[in-house]
Amino acid sequence: MIPPPHAPAFLAAHGWGTAQILPLAGDASFRRYFRVVDGERQAVLMDAPPPHEDPRPFIAVAEWLCASGLNAPTILARDLEQGLLLIEDFGDVRLRETVDEAPHAETDYYAGVTDLLVHLHARPPMDGLPVHGLEQWLDEVMLFSDWYCPALGIDVDRDAFRAAWEKVLAPVERDGLPRVTVLRDYHAENIMLVPGKDGIAHYGLLDFQDALVGHPAYDLASVLEDARRDVSPAVEAAMLARYQTATGQDIENAYWALAAQRNTRILGVFVRLWKRDNKPHYKSFQPRMWGLLERDLAHPALVPVRQWFDANVPASKRAEAWT
Repeated sequence: MIPPPHAPAFLAAHGWGTAQILPLAGDASFRRYFRVVDGERQAVLMDAPPPHEDPRPFIAVAEWLCASGLNAPTILARDLEQGLLLIEDFGDVRLRETVDEAPHAETDYYAGVTDLLVHLHARPPMDGLPVHGLEQWLDEVMLFSDWYCPALGIDVDRDAFRAAWEKVLAPVERDGLPRVTVLRDYHAENIMLVPGKDGIAHYGLLDFQDALVGHPAYDLASVLEDARRDVSPAVEAAMLARYQTATGQDIENAYWALAAQRNTRILGVFVRLWKRDNKPHYKSFQPRMWGLLERDLAHPALVPVRQWFDANVPASKRAEAWT
């Protein structure tokens, strides 16, 4: 977490020449974040180094979200050639730790993040975003057969795996619900609680540069079946009902199908991060991911996929393998 050598000149060119640059965070990509402190002012420096990263999608989505009445960081300065952005600092109060420390408030906080999605989904999707539909869903679940299964010594029929998923996901593709902007990584570690803001503006959004046009159930499943913290089943059920009541849409089957799709993909992604990118700490999330997926597979809409898992992935290769 050493700042890039060109960062001081970039900051100086935009009026932050005397600021300290302090490590803040990294993530699963090549992006890194630093806090920039200059007296009472502070901001966040995003290092998105080309050719690995391109900050333009972040800028475009951030500006669109703000124009849509949501709270994304304001872009204070940019250098696209060097992959540097200076953005608004939402502070240190994150949804994840806040709810963990105050579990009695879980329902209220998740009501807020659910209402945020209701607000987002009431607007036409952002122009120019990639489509997230059946072919993409099917390609994504193949990360399980292509990374997870080889790593645990499971020899499976890839074609049968994809066919089972197609039976489950094709009805979701055809359900006729309006497609919406999908933030894709909408979960408790990417949502800040911004002081001085009320309502949905209290929730500061991060890590949305991979936004897509897709199904309205996807982000709800992402935040309620969180890879990094346990959301109580009662809260999950209440928020699913809250969303459906607010929108008048029946997303029940789609919710469980896309939750299962997402969790299966993540099981493969976390193995890939371990094996390919030398980030073994992602293995620690696998028991939770299996717990979520097992719940999803119990839903009647998931019968073809559940049958495939029961025939191909024994208990010793599921959560047991990681505990």
